[in-house]
Amino acid sequence: MQFNRQQYLDLMSGHDCSRQMFVELFGPLIGLEEEWAAQGATQDELDMIAFDWDYVDFIDCGANAFFLGKVTEPKILEENDNSIIAVDSLGRKTKLCKGSSTLPLPLDWPVKDMQSWEKIKPLFKYSDARIDEKSILHAKKRQQEDGYIVTANIFGAFDTIRMLMGDENACIVYYTDPDLALNILNTITEMTLKVFEQTLKKIHVDQLMTHEDMAGKSGPLVGPKQIEEFYKPYYHKVWDLFESHGTPIFQMDSDGNIENIIDVLMECGINSVYPVEPAAGMDIVKLRKKYGNQLMMFGGIDKHVLRGTKEDIRRELEYKMQPIMQQGGMVFGLDHRIPNGTPLENYRYYVDLGRELLGIEPRTKNQKGWQRMAFCGESIT
Repeated sequence: MQFNRQQYLDLMSGHDCSRQMFVELFGPLIGLEEEWAAQGATQDELDMIAFDWDYVDFIDCGANAFFLGKVTEPKILEENDNSIIAVDSLGRKTKLCKGSSTLPLPLDWPVKDMQSWEKIKPLFKYSDARIDEKSILHAKKRQQEDGYIVTANIFGAFDTIRMLMGDENACIVYYTDPDLALNILNTITEMTLKVFEQTLKKIHVDQLMTHEDMAGKSGPLVGPKQIEEFYKPYYHKVWDLFESHGTPIFQMDSDGNIENIIDVLMECGINSVYPVEPAAGMDIVKLRKKYGNQLMMFGGIDKHVLRGTKEDIRRELEYKMQPIMQQGGMVFGLDHRIPNGTPLENYRYYVDLGRELLGIEPRTKNQKGWQRMAFCGESIT
């Protein structure tokens, strides 16, 4: 079913929970399509159309608060049957493993100290070119006439430092070179505020989004102290601006277990998280009981259960879709891509049982097709 803007916002706020939202957030991993084809999947199933997922149309607000320009032209250095070695727009050497990955992994990083940061800093500066008047008018028209959700994307605080310095330095720079970390974050704060101080006068934004991926299975890569000292000033200033213009949702994308930093993230203004990964110990029912509808969530259903038995799937869905979870502020779906080894029959069962438990009508072919519900783009890393 297609949700329009108002239906989506009403569900998220808990004002109207008469129809739950059941989605596929990310879609299948590489290789699963071939597995399902061998199991007799129809073309509509391979295209995900046959599963009749819920969705809402969304459109970017027309403002660029990311990189403007590039360090160098991307180019492929080496390619073989297994991988691609390339240089990306930030000047990083990267490696993409074919057949198993959709994102290349950096092998080096452009920022090592204040001097190297100053060289790349112009990519983060404000410019009038960051605001596309035609795109803003188009998004405004879509919002008003067709019920689109208008979104705005901003740099993640941890994610930006990681893109520039790598994972290890993104964890320790607050101790080894705090002035550098603050300089990076102050720069993106200044640019982001300038961009949206102008943009929000022209269009209403429904959902502010940021990508972090700041945690693993054992917990977050930074603690509450670092978030409070380094990230909160950035996020708080930006969210204050959006909230003052009526934006209701500030969503953060992070895999892993972020449970012990949710409180400080909410102090930063973040009120929506996904994909709430059970394999890392995240539990949407536990979080709902603790935070109520103050914390909106997407996902939360264990993708690995689909490779078990139908009894495993039923147990997972009956727990995750219990009545307390159907009171708004929840979009039900897998906690990331559908894993390889998921039997097609299990996936069909998951879809049909989920609809039944949520009181959703049996599925019919969605003529419009399938749309990923993961709003925030994948990280550049």
